[in-house]
Amino acid sequence: MKVIMIEPDGFACNSYILTEDGVNAVVIDPGQRRVLDKVDEEGLICKYVLLTHGHYDHVGGCRCAQAEGAQIICPDTEKDFIFSKENEEIFEGARFPSFEIDRTVKDGEEFTLCGITFRAIYTPGHTAGSMSYITGDCIFSGDTLFNMSVGRTDLPTGDTMELLKTLAKFAALEGDYKVYPGHGSETTLKYEKANNPYLRFKV
Repeated sequence: MKVIMIEPDGFACNSYILTEDGVNAVVIDPGQRRVLDKVDEEGLICKYVLLTHGHYDHVGGCRCAQAEGAQIICPDTEKDFIFSKENEEIFEGARFPSFEIDRTVKDGEEFTLCGITFRAIYTPGHTAGSMSYITGDCIFSGDTLFNMSVGRTDLPTGDTMELLKTLAKFAALEGDYKVYPGHGSETTLKYEKANNPYLRFKV
């Protein structure tokens, strides 16, 4: 599997393009339209968009992706929040994109997109419905786990204690994983277990 990371230009998140066959792609958290431009540059077709949560900086490119034929998939726990007034008001002045949710996934569900098998892991804390995704030796952690840090919990539906419980799930995972976060540089689970103080909290 090839993973292409697109860093944000301005207000957005890290976005990821995943392809197994070099033709079809899954895009995780397309924060900006330019992510879809990168898909085109790589000669790929975006078949699916997979969302970790519903904040504006993670969904900004969804409308464009859907207009080009991609299906939008989000956590079942986050669907109602994405288009809520509460969520839209966080980013005052931002034009929230209009798109449809084609499918939801639930905690523990395994599903295959474009030949890539994912496992959804419910990781509340940054938002009440946040989900992370494991595929092979990779974790796409959204705004839950960062390199030496974690996502904020002071926005609507955020909860610090829930985030700490979520991080304990990550700390309990066996083996090592590459961690691709929503912001900042990629890291590894082994490194975070050894160095990130948030993974050492006992709850």
